[in-house]
Amino acid sequence: MKELIYPRLLLPRAETLADKVAFVDVTREGIRYEGTFGTHVERLLRLTSAMRSELGVKRGDRFAVLAMNGHEFIELYHAALFGAGIINPLNIRFTPAELAYVINNSDSRVVFTDPVFARLIDKAVAEEGAKIEKLVVIAGLPGDGVTGRDPDTISYEELLSAGEPTMPPEPDEDDAAILMYTGGTTGFPKGALLEQRAEVLNVYHVMFEIGLRENRRFLFQSPMFHAAVVAGVLGIPGTGATSVTIPLFDAELVLRVVEDQKIDTTMMVPVMFSLLERAEGFSAERLASLRQLVYGAAPISPDLLARWLELLPEADFIQGYGMTEAASVLTFLAAADHRRPGEALTAAGRPVIGVELQITDSLGNPLADGEAGEVCARGGNLMREYWNNPEETAAAMRDGWYRTGDMGYIDSRGLLHLTDRMKDMIVTGGENVYSTEVENAIAAHPDVAEVAVIGVPSETWGEAVHAIVVLKEEGKATADDLIEYTRRVLAGFKVPKSVEFQKGPLPLSGAFKPLKRELRKRYWQGRNRQVS
Repeated sequence: MKELIYPRLLLPRAETLADKVAFVDVTREGIRYEGTFGTHVERLLRLTSAMRSELGVKRGDRFAVLAMNGHEFIELYHAALFGAGIINPLNIRFTPAELAYVINNSDSRVVFTDPVFARLIDKAVAEEGAKIEKLVVIAGLPGDGVTGRDPDTISYEELLSAGEPTMPPEPDEDDAAILMYTGGTTGFPKGALLEQRAEVLNVYHVMFEIGLRENRRFLFQSPMFHAAVVAGVLGIPGTGATSVTIPLFDAELVLRVVEDQKIDTTMMVPVMFSLLERAEGFSAERLASLRQLVYGAAPISPDLLARWLELLPEADFIQGYGMTEAASVLTFLAAADHRRPGEALTAAGRPVIGVELQITDSLGNPLADGEAGEVCARGGNLMREYWNNPEETAAAMRDGWYRTGDMGYIDSRGLLHLTDRMKDMIVTGGENVYSTEVENAIAAHPDVAEVAVIGVPSETWGEAVHAIVVLKEEGKATADDLIEYTRRVLAGFKVPKSVEFQKGPLPLSGAFKPLKRELRKRYWQGRNRQVS
């Protein structure tokens, strides 16, 4: 089938609005790029052509992207949705070892990067054995560009100039388009493979729930490798709205761009609210053009949200809850719920049109409203599988339902409330951290006898990574020692923010596993939400 494919969403709008400015890239130095919808389609077609002819990327092949935000990143997403391969967006906070694992596991032999992250790719190749055949460097950003690099490195613009502006064969709805890696319970990231249908349905879900119109001016400030941003990467151009990007989140730059570019819509991770408040020159007046703030990836603290609702009384606040495996969105907490007093603000929202939620017990039996159990989801926006991981796929997908690993209940109004987490996962600043991976890193220290890693409440990050450690009898390691020890092998967002030492063994379950619910209890007691 062909209806739920991205070319049929984008091309009619781009043709009608060919002369309208579609993309504006802004840096601290000023506007880096400004391009129309007509220009975008020509560049996109040249890119898909050159990926085949110059890079040898065929339909079904994976290509990786490690880069800052910009129109080039959006072009690469669109190229994948036009059938030019499967895009593998790489987390910009990965270590060289993590990058090498994901590149090799996905067999992404072509990598697109920019001068800022090219050095990280070099380390992944030289030190960790990442297997790359071609490196394409996006120019026009701070850094060294491609000067002096080996012959297998080419510039992005040179690549485009080698392509022809011809339409590729249309993809099918069940063609894989995006391979996005998320945290793994074993310490290795898992690749969620998402099809055209899932991604386009997700766009339609978002359009239906929150509205996307061609008069919007949307600011991309969250990193484009993140699943929560993909609906915007596809949906904003697909509806004829204007996309404004900044390279990386920069609070002072956000204030300036919202003000100068008259931004009316944006998507934020809750930590960004806190960082904006602290930015030099912050005032609500500078954000007066905002009419819609979508936030997600981690719930916001009630106090912080209350301040922002008061700061921007004319803006609609909408919370999204979901995950990579669902092409991002399962529920939205509507703007009206944010302005209504009561416990609605602690909820995760109602399922979007086209998505079903079910709460089940430990045996998979459905539970009644108000009863807490595992949150399961069903819809056309779910992943096909975990890449090359049938065991994890079978564990997560049962009878068409995706088992989220989150615990919660649905109230009489249809609102989902999250109460706990089955998976040992921490959501910090919008990033998923599996505690097993952090525990393995700490346990390798010669002074450590036992360790348990949990998420604790954080006004800034939603949850912060916290380690509880029992030292060996002769152990003398300090909290700083263990934090620095893990920094060598873990991405920065996975490194513990705090370490506490406990004398005597950790509390254990009957299966001799640390009772993390007991360890978390004293930190979360008295809060409306037991996980974030």
